[in-house]
Amino acid sequence: MNQKLINIRHLLHQNPELSNQEIETAIRVSDFMKALNPDKIVNISKTGRLFIFDSNNDGKTTVFRADMDALPINEENKTIKYLSLNKGIAHSCGHDGHMTIVLGLAQKIAENRPKKGKVILLFQPAEESEQGARDIVNDEKFNILKPDYIFALHNIPKEEKHQIIVKNGSFAAASKGMTVKLFGKSSHAAEPEKGISPADAISKIIEQLHNLRDNKTLFSDLILLTIINIKLGEIAFGTSPGYAEIRITLRAFENKDMKILTDKTEAVINKITEEENLKAEIKYSEVFPAIINNQKCFNLIKQSANINNYDIKEIDKAFKWSEDFGYYSEKYNTGFFGLGSGKNQPALHNPDFNFPDEIIETGVNLFYYIYKLINLKE
Repeated sequence: MNQKLINIRHLLHQNPELSNQEIETAIRVSDFMKALNPDKIVNISKTGRLFIFDSNNDGKTTVFRADMDALPINEENKTIKYLSLNKGIAHSCGHDGHMTIVLGLAQKIAENRPKKGKVILLFQPAEESEQGARDIVNDEKFNILKPDYIFALHNIPKEEKHQIIVKNGSFAAASKGMTVKLFGKSSHAAEPEKGISPADAISKIIEQLHNLRDNKTLFSDLILLTIINIKLGEIAFGTSPGYAEIRITLRAFENKDMKILTDKTEAVINKITEEENLKAEIKYSEVFPAIINNQKCFNLIKQSANINNYDIKEIDKAFKWSEDFGYYSEKYNTGFFGLGSGKNQPALHNPDFNFPDEIIETGVNLFYYIYKLINLKE
């Protein structure tokens, strides 16, 4: 195993930073990369970095992306010596490992530079908050590079170590958080007829949204609609409420289904609030498009896995979780795969999660042979 990569992974793990605060992380990544002499280094987004290896000859532009941010979780793993030094923050999703894999890829590319086209190693901030990929795809410094392909991976606990999990088309779900604010008029609880309470509207909204969720004929694949929070009035037995909030998570395997689900959810809410003489305000947060694997990118991932004699698990259904890599899928040809991190590995976002060092080389080799296939054959 490459001890230099293990050392940088442990260092990154010890020093986690939250979304868009990855200042020291970016410095550590840059210090590692400068020794490999990329042709160009570009600061992008709030803390992101692009490292470009350019042949200066015509050819494809391939991007390999790593996410940089950690989570607001207090690490509880008692078996490792490199615990987080930042209280209440931990790399509990394995982004330290993802960064290390792309750094390992950089080592190999530095020894076998592209003969044509260019390779871009993207270290992206703020994956956990959804802003990171969205900010990158809206940045002219990225778009001017005109990527032909963008690849990324995510470690997957409860799958065999080193196994490569693949799926053509939709790989992970689209999701969004919907916040609905309902404005009526409070009144004395003894005279509710003199106010406009959102209570009945909430009851009707929940019933009709559950009917929408259960109507399978409207959608081409799985959708989920989850009521996660309701706030109605205040704890005051003498007051009939005049204000309410409902928070809903919408999820769909296909972007077209997400649009249908969103439009019909809004229509239900607007119809009921109008009938109940309420005003409604709808806002969205944590918006993640679906990750869609391009056919050619999917084929390249499988080819690389076969070259490396890695076990491939082709799944039938997309993962229900979301990842902001879907923003790249909306504009570019993308390839995303899972890397098994162990049957006994704690779940992602768990306080005792720790990325296994032994799968670093697996990720490096798979990325590297994708690079070679493109660089040699395109």
